[in-house]
Amino acid sequence: MAAENYSMVKALNEALRRSLEADPKTLVMGEDVGRLGGVFRVTDGLHKDFGDARVIDTPLAESGIMGTAIGLALRGYRPVVEIQFDGFVYPAFDQIVTQLAKMHARSLGHVKLPITVRIPFGGGIGAVEHHSESHEAYFAHTAGLKVVSPSNPADAHWMLRQAIASDDPVIFLEPKRRYWDKGVVDPLGEAALPLHAARVARPGKDLTLVAYGPMVKVCLEAAEAAAEDGHQIEVVDLRSLSPVDFDALEASVKRTGRAVVVHEAPVFMGMGAELAARITERCFYSLEAPVLRVGGYFAPYPPSRVEETYLPDLDRVLDAVDRALAF
Repeated sequence: MAAENYSMVKALNEALRRSLEADPKTLVMGEDVGRLGGVFRVTDGLHKDFGDARVIDTPLAESGIMGTAIGLALRGYRPVVEIQFDGFVYPAFDQIVTQLAKMHARSLGHVKLPITVRIPFGGGIGAVEHHSESHEAYFAHTAGLKVVSPSNPADAHWMLRQAIASDDPVIFLEPKRRYWDKGVVDPLGEAALPLHAARVARPGKDLTLVAYGPMVKVCLEAAEAAAEDGHQIEVVDLRSLSPVDFDALEASVKRTGRAVVVHEAPVFMGMGAELAARITERCFYSLEAPVLRVGGYFAPYPPSRVEETYLPDLDRVLDAVDRALAF
């Protein structure tokens, strides 16, 4: 299969298929992942080809799904768990933070839990609360978990394959508003970067926009708009939220002297707070302006009719860019 344009959904589906083919101990499990093919059709066709024993429809009980996956991993399997929507993960949160994240350290390194937890996250699809939330900071704050989020189909494909092959538990956050964006994917090629490496999505010299997942596209659009005013904006796609590739981030900000961090989650206690603090610590003498943050508001996720007001958009990113450049 040669390189071709894939949607992110198709790229993820192909990654799951190739992971199932590569290792008979790999399993896919979750609500409606089997015959239905998942609510977003990410697992479409896998049940038909791999059967009930490899693509498992589970009860509607996230804690049970997660606990079962941990048990399977302890017995040598490599489960890929799908949480149907971001806000549905909370019943499984206890299992994730007290068992999945802790088992390796608890066993003094003797026990590994190679589990990938796929979670569609973020807004932009006109859904209600519990279907549009961004809770990445909870997981990134939890030692023992790896947390990643792709922004495009090629990264989605290769990062999922890398996550499944990893012996570490990985929280794999899929930006659902980008599921239908298309990009070139070559399933027969190789991953362009290690799983936890950041990527310069657009080079520039005047300011660094730092983003991940759904906001990378918005930041690229902002950089394009700023170019019309003569500003060269660099966009760094973090890709990994734990660990963070701080070396790549530091190198970019030392080149540009300014940084704006963008994410959908509320700014208060969000990923941007840690990123801004680390940038300030590591780049203090290179900074020409304070590190600014753009994100959602500190409020429960709103009804769909006001979703566009809640989510960071091109204008809010450009406003932060203008404020940083004004210093």
